[in-house]
Amino acid sequence: MSSFPIRRMRRLRRTPALRRLVQETHLVPSQLVWPLFVAHGEGVRREVNLLPGVFQTSVDEAVQDAERARRLGLGGVILFGLPAAKDGTGSEAHDEQGIVQQAIRAIKRAAPDLLVLGDVCLCEYTDHGHCGVIVDGEVDNDSTVYLLGKIAVIQARAGVDVVAPSDMMDGRVAAIRKALDAAGFARVPIMSYAAKMASAFYGPFREAAGSTPQFGDRQAYQMQGTNADEAMKEIRLDVEEGADIVLVKPALPCLDLIRRAKEEFGAPLAAFQVSGEYAMIKAAAARGMVDEATAMWETVYAIRRAGADIILSYFAPTLAESL
Repeated sequence: MSSFPIRRMRRLRRTPALRRLVQETHLVPSQLVWPLFVAHGEGVRREVNLLPGVFQTSVDEAVQDAERARRLGLGGVILFGLPAAKDGTGSEAHDEQGIVQQAIRAIKRAAPDLLVLGDVCLCEYTDHGHCGVIVDGEVDNDSTVYLLGKIAVIQARAGVDVVAPSDMMDGRVAAIRKALDAAGFARVPIMSYAAKMASAFYGPFREAAGSTPQFGDRQAYQMQGTNADEAMKEIRLDVEEGADIVLVKPALPCLDLIRRAKEEFGAPLAAFQVSGEYAMIKAAAARGMVDEATAMWETVYAIRRAGADIILSYFAPTLAESL
């Protein structure tokens, strides 16, 4: 028909080879970071109840996971610690012999070329489960920031490649940068959780890390998901304070923020596909509601398409194996 459009968009969708040829959004293993949970002991590999396929492991087992990450060409691993004991100031987080510091040293010995990121926060280590020091019933910003600087330096001494503050305290990027530089670690970059929303999607992580708040919630320091302009201000402040990489979390509920951050800032941009996002796919797949692999790829490509350069995901090794 003469009136039929000459441009037929389906031409390039007809076969898998044609679809691959014109694919716009790509992902490679080096853009993926795998979260690992490290516990005391030896030969420990406990599956997290709410996160099928995710484990709490002892250092020796974490080394095996790290070696797997290296073989798969992953961008790195990020370490979260389960301490032997908890107290009001999260002492093990800033102890030379803390569990994450032990894991950093062991992994760097076994896989020196693998990038190791250290979570810089207190929630896993405090007996109250909050991300900082409690003063008069509230998380005190400045005393918490001081301890975050200590954690970053301790991790740097252990050999960490990147420190990743996830606490959302005001001014912590500048304080961590100052502490690292003063200790002779000017080369260590900071990946800041710059726009971290108070989210229901963190629930399974809190089981995995043992970091559920014992009172109240984290809305006084994590962000409201309703505030996109505020998120951009938070990211801008972290960039100005010296963040080398900025991160948006959670990923899927914040695709618009990822896009805005990519358009407005020049820093490398990370996004965290968090535990609840992973758990939903796993749970729905287990009930036959979705195909797990298809849902995994669809969500990760959505995060990538929105503008994330780096994706932290519990699916990282599965994705890399397929890639």
